[in-house]
Amino acid sequence: METLQTTAGVKPAKTITRVQSVDILRGVAMVLMAIDHVRVYSGQPAGGPTAGIFFTRWVTHFCAPAFVFFAGTSAFLYYNKTGDKSKLAKFLLSRGLLLIVLELTVIKFFWGFNLDYATFTLAGVIWMIGWCMVLLSAFVRLRPLTIAIVGLIIIFGQQAFHYVPSILPQPWQQPFAWFWGFFYPSGLQGMPHIAVLFVILPWLGVMMAGYGFGQLLLRDAQFVKRFCLWVGLTAIAAWLIAGLIILNTGEVYKGNMPFLFRLLAQQKYPPSQLFLLMTLGPVIALVPYTQRSTGWLADTLKTIGRVPMFYYLLHILLIHISALIINLILSGAAHQEWYTTAPFTEIDPAQKWGLGVLYLVYAVDLVILCFACRWHAKYKFAHPEMKWLKYI
Repeated sequence: METLQTTAGVKPAKTITRVQSVDILRGVAMVLMAIDHVRVYSGQPAGGPTAGIFFTRWVTHFCAPAFVFFAGTSAFLYYNKTGDKSKLAKFLLSRGLLLIVLELTVIKFFWGFNLDYATFTLAGVIWMIGWCMVLLSAFVRLRPLTIAIVGLIIIFGQQAFHYVPSILPQPWQQPFAWFWGFFYPSGLQGMPHIAVLFVILPWLGVMMAGYGFGQLLLRDAQFVKRFCLWVGLTAIAAWLIAGLIILNTGEVYKGNMPFLFRLLAQQKYPPSQLFLLMTLGPVIALVPYTQRSTGWLADTLKTIGRVPMFYYLLHILLIHISALIINLILSGAAHQEWYTTAPFTEIDPAQKWGLGVLYLVYAVDLVILCFACRWHAKYKFAHPEMKWLKYI
């Protein structure tokens, strides 16, 4: 891999090779993500009293942080390839707006097989990533280090955003809270009929930190290894120390869950500092090792990581159809009515799938997705004249 040599005001040299670790780890995130979405259609709760249900959900916690972080990294690598910040800003703006439109149309339809906006609309992960890209496009003229620092301030100072509506005069607080609810929870009522699953803050901070991380990835291999191990292991240690202290002193962790479950069950909506330390720490520590990975598994993950939007769109549709088929086999009816507000589902406990069926569906669908992604990646590479393919 070429080493990035830059000074302030000098455009980076173009690199010929991709950073393999970004593609592989993004591929891992996509593969794990499908487990959680099969769980949604199975009716199993998001975590639970048994280890099987709990870890089926917990292992997927790494997906959103890794994907958002590496979306920022990929944005920097796109700039490093083009050397044009204006082009990068336009790309982030256009791609971000496309993701927002997809969330409200194609993805909404794939989740619930309906376009009923009056009853239920989801502001999900693709919505959030889209808006983060739009906002990141306004920062890309700053130095990567500056962008990363701003991102870390957003992450670790995120609780301050809770109080933003309260600084306004009383008559304006609730109307503003409808808008602010897309950015951070304020305790006030959000926009009616819209479920904001992923707020924009602090995820914007994660993407900005990933953007700054991209510049470091282009240093020599030994530096990357030392830096990633230091940052990753420090993040893990910080999560363990702070989590154990809070677990033994904070009322928020009281309950009947086993000790280990309570330590691992960090707040995801919005992602707390401990949640991000717990998930991004291992991801960053693995970067130098995945950069050297070879073999069919690494190639498969790399392929998926290079076509994440194609994978995302297809996997929701495939899992939804699979769920209807499984329901028809198990109960004699497809039960589409269970999924009209997916990913929020209400399924009779007696009709929920067991973990064995859940993982069988996941395995079959994953094989189909791997072959589909391989075909799409080859088609995309063979048709560079089709500019729109760079968005999917």
